[in-house]
Amino acid sequence: MTIKEKQQEVIEEFSAFDDWMDKYSLLIELGNELDSFDEANRQQQNLIEGCQSKVWLHAEMNDGKIEIQGDSDAIIVKGIVALLLRVLSGHTPDEILDSDLFFIDEIGLKEHLSPTRSNGLVAMVRQIKAYALAFKARQSK
Repeated sequence: MTIKEKQQEVIEEFSAFDDWMDKYSLLIELGNELDSFDEANRQQQNLIEGCQSKVWLHAEMNDGKIEIQGDSDAIIVKGIVALLLRVLSGHTPDEILDSDLFFIDEIGLKEHLSPTRSNGLVAMVRQIKAYALAFKARQSK
């Protein structure tokens, strides 16, 4: 499934709810379903700067695709991490770098987050794209 298709899936899932309390509940549920984060990766170097809560992201390259793990100590933020990983993990560096993450605006996520959480979301996306850039640079050597 392409990044665009995954985003469409997320949009459809969230469009089933009109009320943002229900959408927050869905985010919490997604966060609770997130794969467990390897404690060895809960290091300072994997901590995302600019997030109000603690967010860790760790990426590895497997068979040309970037596999991303993540976690947060805040339940709604953990759901946001789950959404980003669902859409971006398992894709090539080029696919991630070329992606336009339209689902964030489509589901109204940015406008329903506090400014600090919104900044954190931008920081998470920036870090994932930085991982993609670093892996792409390694591939071309």
